[in-house]
Amino acid sequence: SFFGGQAPPLPQGLGWFIVVGLGFIFSLLTSGALWLDDRFSGVHESADHFSTAGRTIKVGLTACDIVSKWTWAATLLQSSNVAWKFGISGPFWYAAGATIQILLFSILAVEIKRKAPGVHTVLEIIKARWGKPAHLVFMFFCLTCNIIVTSMLILGGAAVINALTGVNIYAAAMLIPVTVAFYTAQGGLRACFISSWAHVAVIYIALCIFMFVIYGNSPDLGSPAKVYNNLRIVEAVRPVKDNMGGSYLTMYSKSGLIFGIINIIGNFGTVFVDQSYWQGAIAARPTATYKGYLLGGLCWFAIPFTLATSLGLAGRALDLPITLEESDQGLTPPAVAVHLMGQGGAFLLVLQLFLAVTASGSAEQMAVASLFSYDVYREYFNKAASGAQMIKVTRIVVVAYSILSGVFAIILLNFKLSLGWVYLAMGIIIGSAVFPIAMALVWKKVSRVAAITSVCVGCPLAIMTWMITAATLNDGVIDLKTTGQDYPMLAGNLVALFSSAIMCTVLTHIFPDDFDWTNFRTIPSLEVDDSATLSVDEKGMLDRVFKYTVCTGCGLAFVLLIFWPVLTLPAGIFTEKYFTWWVVLSLIWGLVASAFCIVLPLWEASATLKRVAWGVLTCRIPPAPGAQSPDPSVADPSTMKPAKMMEPEKVMEMQ
Repeated sequence: SFFGGQAPPLPQGLGWFIVVGLGFIFSLLTSGALWLDDRFSGVHESADHFSTAGRTIKVGLTACDIVSKWTWAATLLQSSNVAWKFGISGPFWYAAGATIQILLFSILAVEIKRKAPGVHTVLEIIKARWGKPAHLVFMFFCLTCNIIVTSMLILGGAAVINALTGVNIYAAAMLIPVTVAFYTAQGGLRACFISSWAHVAVIYIALCIFMFVIYGNSPDLGSPAKVYNNLRIVEAVRPVKDNMGGSYLTMYSKSGLIFGIINIIGNFGTVFVDQSYWQGAIAARPTATYKGYLLGGLCWFAIPFTLATSLGLAGRALDLPITLEESDQGLTPPAVAVHLMGQGGAFLLVLQLFLAVTASGSAEQMAVASLFSYDVYREYFNKAASGAQMIKVTRIVVVAYSILSGVFAIILLNFKLSLGWVYLAMGIIIGSAVFPIAMALVWKKVSRVAAITSVCVGCPLAIMTWMITAATLNDGVIDLKTTGQDYPMLAGNLVALFSSAIMCTVLTHIFPDDFDWTNFRTIPSLEVDDSATLSVDEKGMLDRVFKYTVCTGCGLAFVLLIFWPVLTLPAGIFTEKYFTWWVVLSLIWGLVASAFCIVLPLWEASATLKRVAWGVLTCRIPPAPGAQSPDPSVADPSTMKPAKMMEPEKVMEMQ
């Protein structure tokens, strides 16, 4: 055991500072940024703006938001776990299997803008499409998805903070979500977007440091050739079962492929059923929606692919005494970071993980708060709710959910559920809701009967298949170990997704509907909101890019799932040159993604940043862009135009 029987590499006081102090500092910084934005950018915080960020988010920040909310604790930890277990196939299948959902969701993101530009939540679409019974059924699945995702975030974060600093794991589980609730409750969805850039920037910087240490200047490794040779030595002693030649350096991996299939199916649920991804599409500008989601998916691919190809393979190449239990808890990256970089590596990893957890956690808090305020409070308790009341309810739910999510994580800890087990099981629980939710915006023939029946039958059918498969393969034994095996998880995930899709399709043909897409325009807004309607030019643009988005999303999904893996098969067990090419590709992808996500949002916001900086330096509030200031001394220098000289004839007339 790497962590057993020895003191944590970081002092406990530093752990408490990270959990409490660092969270408080980031809350202050985000709150300060919100205040500056309010003060010098003329933002009017209405209830709709609080929940939609004004529907004005540009491409770079939309991509950053996707990366931040899709970078869970599991992204940093579980991806390296599968690299440690299966070799190079693990990082690839983790990254590819969780990227295609974002690429395909870009199609729905465009459809939201085309058909329901004034919507606030995915459940408003369900209610307008299939009525109250479907609204309540899908509310259960959406909230279940948010609870599972949030609990999993906290579970991984608390386990690593406990292992590296000695902070009590239950205290960490309670405090992690509370630290981000302050700025989320204060600034709403806009705060989530502002904080996402800072969090993503640190995550990418830490990723670049780890990959250059492992493949550049580590005395123990330091080059792809050294990592390759060490892996060949380790595979002779600890071969991978069902891999070609027992090697860590091949895509011929049965267990890796099974994990990839489970990963693909399970992650459809956590994207399509998670309100946070819908609210990201709702908040984006019409011109930024499809670009942001496609770019965000490709940039996110680098995090599990590059990080796990570095830290996960290094864990095997160094032959560290990591146990299977420690790896399943997500402790492979901490072990490698501590071994190679000492306390500095441990701190960097904890910082990266903490920011990943808090960035995703704030998005989940806002998602749950939006569902409660719009789909519970306004729908069933106060249909005439004012904007101030809606903001108040949203803030209360953010704070309450931050506390409850810590309790949910502690429950998982007491049940001894590992991060890996929860990650693989989530698709079984929520996967049956994927197809009906997607079809709500795509197929007007889907009826209420088809949608409700498919999700209500598909979920228990998937759970039954999961349990029966586990019992059949293990002489009737059903426990955490048997249900966590590959084949039971695979069977349950497959049944969840495909049984629901088949039932929904068949029942739609038996009981067809003929929904009028214009009915989505009747979804009420709280205030007059110009961003909830499309101009003629915007609608024409979205109609034109829809086919492009479908072709691009499906084409990239085909490349990641079929074309790329097939190209690696002739290589069999990678040679040193082939492995070096693989590593270089992962490094380049990581660097390019880092540059896009760090630089593009700043470049797009340059005008706003200039206005804020000028306002702070001059202690004056600049006029809104395009407005004419009555006092030339307070004109915004970034928008000033040369004065036009009056014609001589006009001067003579005035005289």
